[in-house]
Amino acid sequence: MKIFLSAAQWIFAVAGLYLAAPAHAAQTRPNIVVLVADDWGFTDVGAFGGEISTPNLDALAASGARFSNFHVAASCSPTRSMLLTGVDNHRNGVGNMHETIPAEHLGKPGYLSVLDTNVVTVASLLQDSGYRTYAAGKWHVGKEPHNLPDQRGFDRSLIQGDSGSDNWEPAKRYIDLYDKVAWFEDGKEATMPPEYYSSEFYVNKAIEYIRSGQDQHKPFFAYVAFQANHIPVQAPRSFIDKYHSVYDAGWTALRTSRRDKAAKLGLVPAGTPMVTMSTTRDWNGLSDEEKRYFAHAMEVYAGMAEAMDFHIGRLVAHLKSTGEFDNTVFVFLSDNGAEASDPYASKYMSWWLDRHYKRDIDSLGLKGGYGLIRASWASAAASPLSTYKFYAGEGGIRVPLIISGLRGMKKNQILQGFTHITDIVPTLLELAGVPQPNGVYKGRPIEPLIGASLLPVLRGEAENAHSPDQPIGYELSGNTALFKGDLKLVSNLPPMGDGQWHLYDIQNDPGETTDLKAQMPNIFITMQADYEVYAKANQVLRMPPGYQPLEQAFRNAVTNVYIPRYRIPVLIILGGIAALAAAYVIRRRRKSA
Repeated sequence: MKIFLSAAQWIFAVAGLYLAAPAHAAQTRPNIVVLVADDWGFTDVGAFGGEISTPNLDALAASGARFSNFHVAASCSPTRSMLLTGVDNHRNGVGNMHETIPAEHLGKPGYLSVLDTNVVTVASLLQDSGYRTYAAGKWHVGKEPHNLPDQRGFDRSLIQGDSGSDNWEPAKRYIDLYDKVAWFEDGKEATMPPEYYSSEFYVNKAIEYIRSGQDQHKPFFAYVAFQANHIPVQAPRSFIDKYHSVYDAGWTALRTSRRDKAAKLGLVPAGTPMVTMSTTRDWNGLSDEEKRYFAHAMEVYAGMAEAMDFHIGRLVAHLKSTGEFDNTVFVFLSDNGAEASDPYASKYMSWWLDRHYKRDIDSLGLKGGYGLIRASWASAAASPLSTYKFYAGEGGIRVPLIISGLRGMKKNQILQGFTHITDIVPTLLELAGVPQPNGVYKGRPIEPLIGASLLPVLRGEAENAHSPDQPIGYELSGNTALFKGDLKLVSNLPPMGDGQWHLYDIQNDPGETTDLKAQMPNIFITMQADYEVYAKANQVLRMPPGYQPLEQAFRNAVTNVYIPRYRIPVLIILGGIAALAAAYVIRRRRKSA
C-alpha cells in the first residue's frame, strides 16, 4: 500500500508539473511590441543623430540596441509584407506596391501586390503558440477578406487598409488613388469617429486591446503601425510650435549636422563623406518667403515625429502601470526612408488637392492642411545616406532599428553588422520559443523563412547575423541591390541613378560616394552573377521602359478609380452626343429628301 501511494503521489506530481508547464511558460515568455514608423529617415530619431525630440524611443535605445546597418524595402507594403512573414516580397506576393505596380506585372507570380496564400504571418504562429495578438494602424498588405488581420493571426485589430489617409479626419483620402479610406475592425468594416489624431488613436486601440485580454495571463504580441510621417504631414500645433526657427539654416546645414552627430554616437564612421543629391535645391538661392515656408514644413514634420514618440510613451507608461513593461520586448523600425515625393508636381493631383486641402503656411500640418517635406528635406532626413524612399540607395532602404527589453542583453549597444527586414520574424519566433514552420503550415506548403535570428548578436554571442559570403538580393520598381558582407552592388533608375551597376563598401562609406567596381573587378562581376541568381530564383520582372513609380500610380488610379467612377456619366454623355448626332443626320436627310 505504501509503495502504491508513493507511486500515485509521484504520478500526480509529474502530471501536475506537466499541466502547469504551459501556463508557466506563457507567463515567462516575453510580450512583444512591434512599432512601425512610416517614411522616417535614418537620422530622424534622436538616438540616431536627429534633432527631433524622441525621448521615449531614445530611452528604448539606451536600454537596448541600435542597429546601424539595418535594411528594408524602399516603399511601404513590400517592407510590411516581409516584416509580417519573413519571406522575400517577391515570394510573398508583394513584388511591388498595389499603387505603383505596372499593369504588365500585376497578377504574375510574386506580383499580386497583396499577400499571397503561400505565406503565414508571425502573428499566426504566435497565436497558435498561445499569444494574444493585436494590430492597430496601417496595414497595406491586402484588404481582401482572407488578407485582413483577423484571418492573418490577429485576435483583435483596427486597421487602415491602404497606403495612407488624413491624420485628422479618418474618412478623408490623402490623395485621389482610392474611392474611400478602407477601415476594418476585427475583419469587418469599421465605424470610425469623425475626427481623431492618428498616432493617438492607434495607441489608444493598442492599449484597449492589451487591457481587454490581461485576465487571460498570456503573453501578447502587439503590432502598432503608425501613419507618421507619411504624407500628408500633420501634427498638433503644440508639437509643431516647439520647432519654430529650428530649421532656418536649411537642409544642407541639417544634413551636415545630423551626419556629425550620428558619427559622434558611433552609428557611422567619423567624417563620412556624403553626396549632394541632384534633387536638392540651393537654400541660399531661395527668397526669404520661400525659406520660411520650407522651414515651417520641416517644423511640421518634426512635430509629427515627436507626437508619435509621445504616444509611444503613453503605451510604455501603460505597460509600466500594469507591471508588463519589464517582460516586454520592443522592436521599432521605419518601413522605408524619408518621402521626397511632391504630388503637387502633377497637374491633376495639384488640382485635386487644392479642392480638398489648404497649403498656405498657416494651415500646414493642421486640420485641412497638407504638409510635405519634398526632396531637399528628405535628403537631410536620410543623412548621411544617398537617395530616399523608392530608391535602392542607402537612404531609401537603411532605416533605424531599435530592439529593447531582451533579458540579459547589454544596454546601449550599437550593432553595425548587416541586418535585414526578414531577420525580424526569426528573431521574434526564437524569443517566443516558437519553432519555424519549415515550409509547411497546418499541412499545406508555404514559403520558408529566409532571415536569421538576431538574438545571438543581441546577446553578444556573434558579431553578425549573416555570413560575409552570403549574397542577399533586393529589387523594387527596377531599383536593385545585392549585399555581401560589407559590400553592396546597387543600380538605381533615373532620376536618382543612371541604371548602371555600382559597388560600394557601405560599412566604411555608407554615403555611397566611392565606386569600387574598377578596384574590385572580379568581385564586381561575381556580385552581378549573384544578383542574377537571386532575380531568377525569385522571378523578378524587368520594369517597362520609362517606368516611374509616381507616374505609374497615376495610371493605376485612372484604371482602378477614375474609369469606374466616371464610366456611367461618360457613357450617358456619349449616349447623349450619339443621340444628338443621329437626330441631326435624320433631320438633314429629311431636308435633302
